[in-house]
Parts: sequence; C-alpha cells; structure tokens
Amino acid sequence: MAAEIIDGKKIAAEIQAELKQRISKLGEKGINPKLVTLLVGEDPASLSYLRGITRTCGEVGVVTEPVKLPQDVAQSALIEKINELNRDVKVHGILLFLPLPKHLNALEAESAISPQKDVDGTNPISAGKLLLGEETFFPSTPYGVMELLMRSGHNPEGKHVVIVGRSNIVGKPLAGMFIQKQKGANATVTVCHTGTKNLEEITKQADILVAAIGKAKAITADMVREGTVVADVGVNFIPDPATGKNKQVGDVDFEAVKEKAAAITPVPGGTGAVTSMMLMVNTIKAAEILNK
Repeated sequence: MAAEIIDGKKIAAEIQAELKQRISKLGEKGINPKLVTLLVGEDPASLSYLRGITRTCGEVGVVTEPVKLPQDVAQSALIEKINELNRDVKVHGILLFLPLPKHLNALEAESAISPQKDVDGTNPISAGKLLLGEETFFPSTPYGVMELLMRSGHNPEGKHVVIVGRSNIVGKPLAGMFIQKQKGANATVTVCHTGTKNLEEITKQADILVAAIGKAKAITADMVREGTVVADVGVNFIPDPATGKNKQVGDVDFEAVKEKAAAITPVPGGTGAVTSMMLMVNTIKAAEILNK
C-alpha cells in the first residue's frame, strides 16, 4: 500500500491562519511583528531563501526589512549592525543568512544576536537552552519537522526516531528537541552520520526516519522497513532528463520509498513548506514576549 503523503502546504496554511489571529491581537495594541533579514554578499541559495521569506512574511502579515551588507564587510561592521538591530525596539526578530564569506566569523556573529530576537535559534545560548529543555526559540527547520509530525497525527512520543545527518542546522538540534520530556517529543533518538557503520541496519529500526544528509536520493527503499514514517529535509537539484532542466528532489528516493512507508513528506511541498512558517511563529512569539 502506498504511503500517506504528508501535505506540508496544507499544514503551513493551517499555521498561517492561526498566526493571523495572533497578529490581529498584537495590532490592537499597536504592535507590528517585524523580522529583519541580514544578508552578506550575494550567495544564490541565500538570495533564493530571502525571496521565500519575504513572500511568506507578506502572506502572514509580518513586517520584513532586508538588510544587505557587501561581500567584503569587516567583522566589526557586521557586529555593529547586529548590535544596532538588537537595540531597535521595533525589531522583534533577526535572521542572519549563512554561510557567511570565509573572512567572517559566523559563530561570533550568531553569538551577537540577542537571544530575545534570535528567531532561528542560532545563538549558542539558544542552542544550550534547547538542549536543557528550557524555553527558547527552536531552529525553524527542526521545528517544522516536529510540527509536521504532530499535525499529521504521527506523534514521536515513545517512538524510535532515527535522524540521518548531524548538522548544526538540522540533525543536532532536532535530536535535542526529540529527547526532551515534553509534548511532541519524548522519543528514543539515534543520530547517524558519515562515521556510522551498518547504516541500513539502523535506519530499518526506525519508527520515524528523518533524512537530513544533503545528498539526493541517499535513502533508498532497502533502507526503510514497512510502516515507517519518513520526513525528508533534503533540498537537492538534479538534472531532469524529461525537461533538460534541474529539478528539486529530497534526500529520499521518494517514488520507491513511498511504496513501503506508512507516511512520507514530498520534496517540494513537505518540510520546506513549513520551515519558513515556523520562522513566522518565532517572530510573532518574540513580538509577544518583548511587548509584555
């Protein structure tokens, strides 16, 4: 039996409707949630992400201000800009696009963002609070995975979650979120990576399998047991023989795996559709907290 296709666009629309109500309540108090995006240089992937964020902000009703700095900006100038945004009471969220040019220290820049405005959870203080189970902003991609699972009826509680990938953006924070003793988590978590031996043996033990490797179609059907729920976080582009153009695919061999999985997220239209919406959730939450 073919898998249930988890519709990320539908779930994103549900979240958007809920957020508009919260924005309306803030508006009654004269508060307009505002997200500042901070981009250094002209990285193509970051520019594409920026366009998506700007579009989502417009749809939801979050004010957005793009700040672009030159490729050769000095570290001191970048930190001063971040500090300026930290001081601006009208700014509720700051999103720093990565990767930064090689001459810049990303960790120092991320650390400079106020934890109260760190809506993508990149500040080490935010990361530490996440691991400790304290109130903080979750990184938007892991947060999106958790929200997708919960809203589609696949609660991770008590399940064995296998995450393939240990990046600071997805794998590590997602593992930290799933092991917490709280709603939407409380799972047994295994993290696999390039040093993992017998990867197929481990992935076939998963009740929920999260693919976050960054390699097209790396998770094949023989790596997935019948009845597993599969969340694909991958964003890859490969040539499409039918059109001669590049097409977007995930880290999972979707067509083959969907015949074995109980449920699966497509690419596009799965986790990516919810990721930017979780950034909106965090921005609105920041506005609510900062204006209490």
